[in-house]
Amino acid sequence: MLQRVSDSASGHAESFEIVEGPATSRYIFVCDHASNAIPAEYGNLGLDPLQLQRHIAYDIGADALTRALAKEMSAPAVLSRFSRLLIDPNRGDDDPTLVMKLSDGAIVPGNAKVDDAEVARRIARFSGPYHAAVDRVIDRSLAAGVSPILFSLHSFTPVFHDGPRPWHCSVLWEHDGRFALPLLDALRAEPDIVTGENEPYAGALKGDSMTRHGLDRGLPHAIVEVRQDLLDDSTGISAWAVRFSRILTGLAVK
Repeated sequence: MLQRVSDSASGHAESFEIVEGPATSRYIFVCDHASNAIPAEYGNLGLDPLQLQRHIAYDIGADALTRALAKEMSAPAVLSRFSRLLIDPNRGDDDPTLVMKLSDGAIVPGNAKVDDAEVARRIARFSGPYHAAVDRVIDRSLAAGVSPILFSLHSFTPVFHDGPRPWHCSVLWEHDGRFALPLLDALRAEPDIVTGENEPYAGALKGDSMTRHGLDRGLPHAIVEVRQDLLDDSTGISAWAVRFSRILTGLAVK
């Protein structure tokens, strides 16, 4: 279903939603690509609505998994409320893929003539407030005397150009392994799943969300990707939320 951006409300805005949780929680969950919402004035960026149901528009299943995990662990979460096709909050502001003109074979007509001024408008309206919301949740934890661990949830397609992807999930990271490496070890110890490391994407992405909120702020962090076909119903989502909750609860992070 195509999501639509709604008016601001408590804990909600056009660009973000905060799922409330105690400031003393050990974890903060972040979902950069939670939504495929595009404001009406952008006219679906000239795309057929069916294209907005694809991975090019958002991370399928990541929104529901983030909410389920936040509930399972009684922890706060911050989720985007706009499509990555408008502007990608998991890219640096100078990244050439910040506003995609071509994504996985789909031409994005509404982005074809985007200039620097329009990019700046989209940053100010969408990705800027989203990142500010993540910072506010982090600052609240720090003020409560907690150095939070950031857990960023994404999903990936089961098949890409080079064929089927064998991993059930993967941990993406660079430089700071305080959280990522124990998490990776714990997931690899699960007997029923195959866990990748920096697959199917590299964890080193200059200016991405976890660089901005984790690495640059000295906080333990990791990105976890889950294969989308494992999140296509409530049973799968619940199973992964329970699995992650069990692992995170017992994880030793220095």
